[in-house]
Amino acid sequence: MCEIMSFPLRSEKPPEEEDALSAVENNEPRDELPPDENVLGEESQLSELTGLFVLRPESASVVKGKDITFVTKVDSSKLIRKPNMKWLKGKWLDLGSKAGKHLQFKETYDRNTKIYTYEMSIIKAVDGDAGGYRCEVTSKDKCDSCTFDVSVEAVQEEQQANILEAFKRSGEAGEDAGDLDFSALLKKRGKKEEGPKEEVDVWDILKEAKPCDYEKIAFEYGITDLRGMLKRLRKMKKVEPKKSEAFLRKLDPAYSVDKGKRIQLSVELADPNAQVKWLKNGQEIKPSAKYLFESVGNKRTLTINKCNLSDDAEYECVVGEEKSFTEVFVKEPPVTITKLLDDVHTVVGERVEFEVEVSEEGANVKWMKDGVELTREMAGSKYRFKKDGKRHILIINEATKEDIGMYHALTNGGESKAELEVEEKELEVLQSIADLTVKAADQAVFKCEVSDDKVTGKWFKDGVEVLPGDRIKMTHIGRTHKLTIDEVKPEDAGDYTFVPDGYALSLSAKLNFLEIKIDYVPRQDPPKIHLDTSGTSSKNTIVVVAGNKLRLDVEISGEPAPTVCWMKGDTVISEAEGRVRVENRKTLCSFVIEGAEKVDEGKYSITVTNPAGEDKAELFVKIVDVPNPPENVKCTSVGEDCAAITWDPPAFDGGVPVKGYLMERKKVGSSRWTKLNFDVYESTTYDAKKMIEGVLYEMRVFAVNGIGISQPSANSKPFMPIAPTSEPIRLVVEDVTDSTCALKWRPPERIGAGGIDGYIIEYCKEGDDQWVQANSEPIDRHQFRVKGLPVGEKMLFRVVSVNIAGRSPPATMSQAVTIREIMERPKIRLPRSLRTKFIRKVGEKINLVIPFQGKPRPVVTWQKDGVPLEDNAVGIRTTDVDTILFIRTAARAHSGKYTLSVQIENMSDSADVHIEIVEKPGPPLAVMVTDIWGFNAALDWKIPKDDGNSEITGYTIQKADMKTKEWFTVFEHNRRPSCTVSDLVMGNEYSFRVFSENICGLSDEAGISKNTATIGKTGLELSSKPFKMKDMNSSPKFTAPLVDRCVVVGYSAAISCAVRGSPKPKIIWMKNKMIIGEDPKFLMQNNQGVLTLNIRKPSLFDGGKYTCRAVNDLGQDEVECKLEVRAVQEKGEEKK
Repeated sequence: MCEIMSFPLRSEKPPEEEDALSAVENNEPRDELPPDENVLGEESQLSELTGLFVLRPESASVVKGKDITFVTKVDSSKLIRKPNMKWLKGKWLDLGSKAGKHLQFKETYDRNTKIYTYEMSIIKAVDGDAGGYRCEVTSKDKCDSCTFDVSVEAVQEEQQANILEAFKRSGEAGEDAGDLDFSALLKKRGKKEEGPKEEVDVWDILKEAKPCDYEKIAFEYGITDLRGMLKRLRKMKKVEPKKSEAFLRKLDPAYSVDKGKRIQLSVELADPNAQVKWLKNGQEIKPSAKYLFESVGNKRTLTINKCNLSDDAEYECVVGEEKSFTEVFVKEPPVTITKLLDDVHTVVGERVEFEVEVSEEGANVKWMKDGVELTREMAGSKYRFKKDGKRHILIINEATKEDIGMYHALTNGGESKAELEVEEKELEVLQSIADLTVKAADQAVFKCEVSDDKVTGKWFKDGVEVLPGDRIKMTHIGRTHKLTIDEVKPEDAGDYTFVPDGYALSLSAKLNFLEIKIDYVPRQDPPKIHLDTSGTSSKNTIVVVAGNKLRLDVEISGEPAPTVCWMKGDTVISEAEGRVRVENRKTLCSFVIEGAEKVDEGKYSITVTNPAGEDKAELFVKIVDVPNPPENVKCTSVGEDCAAITWDPPAFDGGVPVKGYLMERKKVGSSRWTKLNFDVYESTTYDAKKMIEGVLYEMRVFAVNGIGISQPSANSKPFMPIAPTSEPIRLVVEDVTDSTCALKWRPPERIGAGGIDGYIIEYCKEGDDQWVQANSEPIDRHQFRVKGLPVGEKMLFRVVSVNIAGRSPPATMSQAVTIREIMERPKIRLPRSLRTKFIRKVGEKINLVIPFQGKPRPVVTWQKDGVPLEDNAVGIRTTDVDTILFIRTAARAHSGKYTLSVQIENMSDSADVHIEIVEKPGPPLAVMVTDIWGFNAALDWKIPKDDGNSEITGYTIQKADMKTKEWFTVFEHNRRPSCTVSDLVMGNEYSFRVFSENICGLSDEAGISKNTATIGKTGLELSSKPFKMKDMNSSPKFTAPLVDRCVVVGYSAAISCAVRGSPKPKIIWMKNKMIIGEDPKFLMQNNQGVLTLNIRKPSLFDGGKYTCRAVNDLGQDEVECKLEVRAVQEKGEEKK
């Protein structure tokens, strides 16, 4: 028999639960946990189940001591918040808090598919792990659950290898003592598997059982806590929901508000003086600047100002013991991008940063490359994501060719994109190595300079790598690479080459060894200047880059040692220390210029003298530099995504011809420049492409010569890539006269960022190609009348839109238009509201606009009741297409039939407008108390003399005690001119007054009864004459007459009146004095003296004079009215 858990009244855990939980924690064998049972009387707090599971765990078996894992997946794409997962055993034991060595849980999330994966692992399963399990996922208002079973199988025992070990002797006397025991060889009989037992819900049995049988059933099913059982049974009884006594109107189930906005939560109370408390997540709210409490009558309001995400919570209003709950959801506004991405043009290995600025701090920005999202898991060390307030930065550490593409930054309210272009890095040689000629024991230095200070390289001599040694040293400082050879020997002569690592580039120079031959000569030797100017562009010309150092070593011979003199022009250069100086040694004179400048350029001479003679040499030092920046950079034309840029060459080329130019552009407001070319561009005109339409750009240009790159030019004026719009559409002719033509069109389908400045209309004769512009300035309207056209000519028209980029393609017409006025019959377009009677109150303003058509312009005339309209209070205004009748202050005299006529030559059309000006009616006449009996009084009166030009719709009767003189309403909307007032107080005297009512309201004055009604006291003896039966018979009399009516064809109508008489009169309906028989078109009704004649879908022939006659033995009476049936179609069409 299955184990049924008891329900203790205290909060302690049941013994079974404590044992089960301790077994989970200590990894001990456990019995199967008891199955869950619904807690009686407890309403489920979960919402309706929905299909959230993508993968559900399935039932499985596990061998005792082995591991098993269950996996489930949940789709969160349609969820507002992260789902909450619970693993339960049975239906009541939550395993989440028991995670440890035996139970392990894991959760993962895939951002691409938005699927959560949950895993539960049972380590080293034991028998107690067997049973039913359930996983339950909840998220706000959605819930889903699924169940699965786990069975634990026993480990199979191995057969005994030696059967002799099964023989045992009973007793403890020794090996041969006792009897043999063969019980170990007996087969173990397995337990018979019992068939599945039918599950029995003991609570259903208890609900149907009598209270006297509770103890017996509890004993049978193992329930020991009788008090808990009885308490649970009481909760199971359904209680009808009580109507709220404190609230007339509760809070709505949920409210939604945008972040930063204000929201009001209001309730209505039954007691206006009741006090309320407002709670947020169970905590009482105190009044403050954020939370405002308002109490007006029985309405209580909580106002929450400047809502933020912390206000997304559950709120409740408490009145006494009753509560009203609701939830407030705060929606975040869309995050927009305030600073767009900039395009980046870089080289391989450089660091790249894409920066975007959003409207909200802490907003979520998603980065994508070519449509694929960049996440932190996918990026690794390649990409880094950085947040700084509103700034979001994507960093690419070392750009490669694979990083080329379009990068997007997306928020929930905007998007920005930029393109990354990566080109191979080129190494530029700033200074090459030069040939050297040295003597024995001298020092040889090869030096070169490249553009990248991170580049390393190797030195080679005659193709063999040079290795450092005692005499040979290799240095790398910044961009300069040096090879130094001390104490040069003859074997050091050869070709030396420097090869940068990673580049297909090499720099070569030659080392020449100079052998010195000593000849014996006479003691006096004329001086000699040994100046080598080979390798220069011209004889005795030395070229020096500005800023570099010039050191010219000149070997001098002569005996005795000659005197050396350096001169620039006529100025002698001293040997003193300075930027330009001369250094003398025994056989070598060095001319040094530190940091060459443009002023150092010129002719230099060296003169050596001694007693044996003189020698002189001249040379020219030329200083070269980078060129000046280009000038006059400007944009000459723009396209949809391109622009043409021109500039002037630099004023000074630096002494070396300009090889070409480098261009850069940037968006206005940005500080990042994007290179447009890496190879030198030779022309002074460039077409910039791949720009975004509608964005302002600036350009700058660098000049390049053999020395280097100039400073950037001044920025060009901002320009915007803009394309002309597409052609206007739907060009049609709206009107044609003898000399004009009215055209109409729609805006272009594609406008672009340049917008539209206006439209230009052109025309020409058919067969001609000379187009004439009709308007001098572009117009903003979408219609235009071309004037001054020749009569009878066939003309062609076209329309173009213009903006800053120029003219669009023209919108043309397929056929020519003949310039000749077209005759059109006059036609009145009477509005539907004027086809029936137009009713207004006295003093109101009337403004009737009635359109018409016709060409040429019709003649418009107004009449009132058949007489030309000459009332100064009625104004008439007429245009080409409509006429307006207006009355500033309406009076009853303005009521009547107004006829509008439009005429063109012998063609005309007319329409009638019935205007009725109404006001409040006058008071009823002759109000009398006609009879008094018991506590009742009968009143009678006559209809008012002035009905306010409108049908009387009813009467309002009031009574007043003559003692208090206070009036109280007895009846409202009483249709008959009589009534009976009941429930009067005995002994009081009453006066009565009656107000008449029409569509304008109650009359200003009331008709007051001429006599009063006194209610006599009972119990007094009254000597009265013997009762005489009153003769109630009377001739028929109509108490409510028929009223003239005007109806529309096809709309059912009814006319009614009221009659009284005894005996009951016979009713006869007549039309134009002819009795209406059993015609199915008419339905006659008599309800307590109220007579109604219903006319089903009347036609024009149903108009006329209708009479109702009442006849009995004492006489007859009749009333009549006029019924007018108006046609739906206009009268002008009937005349046709």
